[in-house]
Amino acid sequence: MSSPLRKAGAVLCAAVSLAVLTAAPASATEDAALAFHWAPIHHQDTDSSDHDADYLSTVDFDGEWNTSNNWENQDDDPSRLTGAAYYSVVETSTHWFITYSFYHPRDWVDFPDPFGQFTHENDMEGLLATVRKDGTAFGRLEAVITVAHKHFYSYVPEGGTFTGGRENVDGTLLVRDQRPTTRQEAKGHGLYAWNGAEFPGGDGVVYVPSTTGEAPSSGNDRSVGYRLVDTFAPGGLWARRDDSATFAGRGTLRGDNGKDNAAHTAWGWDDTDDGDDLPRGLAATDPAYLVSVYFGNRGAFSLDYTRNAFR
Repeated sequence: MSSPLRKAGAVLCAAVSLAVLTAAPASATEDAALAFHWAPIHHQDTDSSDHDADYLSTVDFDGEWNTSNNWENQDDDPSRLTGAAYYSVVETSTHWFITYSFYHPRDWVDFPDPFGQFTHENDMEGLLATVRKDGTAFGRLEAVITVAHKHFYSYVPEGGTFTGGRENVDGTLLVRDQRPTTRQEAKGHGLYAWNGAEFPGGDGVVYVPSTTGEAPSSGNDRSVGYRLVDTFAPGGLWARRDDSATFAGRGTLRGDNGKDNAAHTAWGWDDTDDGDDLPRGLAATDPAYLVSVYFGNRGAFSLDYTRNAFR
């Protein structure tokens, strides 16, 4: 696995001058480099009954932004399901906050669901990474919050100083090749920190950050490149937030297979039992406040944004 990572890193370094990274990232190019540096090694479980239904892709994998036909178009050509993750960067004077969102055309089950109780069109779950500005080019990763269905889970890397706040720390974030590691369920796609274990059932796809998104060769491919897609790119996901072909409401993707309009972008993520003072979408729109509530022993920690395009 280290070979694809070294290759991807070399390509990125050739494309982005690291000299500009001695200051806090403020441009799209610098955000891309920061997001690439901390992008996780991602372990995607697959179900053998329909493994390509678990492949990562983009909302417009089928060449258009109508999200009400993505369920139907998912299995037309699996080669279109090239690995990708959406990212966004906002910052305060002390930290960068990076969201990574992993999209699937289906949230599915491998048994009949005629009333749509367990399935829905489109699925987007992901994580929020908290990175301290420590004077180095890319800072220091201090914590991660992952999104699994209607709940958030908190993790701190080994040696990290953050402790539990209102929410308990759910585990240790494993780091591999200087990157956080994550795991995502088959079918329902709940996302957690990787626990170091093999895939349930033995088959799955390991996605590694790259400058090019690749389609897995099978449901058991252990090195597949995924590319990063800027949430704030012109004509991209955030720019289309009011497009009724894509969104049914704020942060809610339109979908009519199974439960209607059940998938959410980062500015619609919500933990349903963490308190009324933490409304949906904070992982994107006010991550500093969310992290300040979820964790203790944070040290110097600003809540004032120097840059936040979600606002």
